[in-house]
Amino acid sequence: MEALGPVNWPPQPIRTERLVLREPEARDRAAFVDLLASPEVHTYLGGPRPRAELERELPEVPERWPGSFVVELETAMIGQILLRRAGEQHRPAAAGKADLGYLFLPHAWGFGYAAEACAAALDWFDQVLPGEPVVLTTQSANVSSMSLAAKLGFTEVERFEAWNAEQWLGQRSSVRARSGIVPSGVGGAAT
Repeated sequence: MEALGPVNWPPQPIRTERLVLREPEARDRAAFVDLLASPEVHTYLGGPRPRAELERELPEVPERWPGSFVVELETAMIGQILLRRAGEQHRPAAAGKADLGYLFLPHAWGFGYAAEACAAALDWFDQVLPGEPVVLTTQSANVSSMSLAAKLGFTEVERFEAWNAEQWLGQRSSVRARSGIVPSGVGGAAT
């Protein structure tokens, strides 16, 4: 994956009704270890990384780069939103486009946090890089992720086989139907 491009980073924290999207901090390291070592989180992502390896290798402030947002609920990290450019090694339909990814800790599943956080991140993206499409790839067997992609306005571009499973690639144009989830505080340094 490649950098997003000309964006001011970090932006001011993005606030939604229940969440804050912000740059990773040192206090998030333990939650990143939990997230990356979780078998549940990585069911459709090729499996978790070993916890001992993560403890050894993760820097003090993990995932600190433009487009990596911590999703915070009541001062605790519950997930991560990723926006970065898909490189040339990805599907031709995705190469060079912004790619949306997200990971949430299992205790945060089923409450609509992923939809709320992804909508806020996409709204931020639309403001800082207007007119650019965004892609999302998920296993077609991941019913929850497929449902979220549809809710966020992604439409199917193609299906393909990778990692011994059918993958779904969707694209969302910056001009899309609003989900009804309106973040507050999207402006700030990034706009």
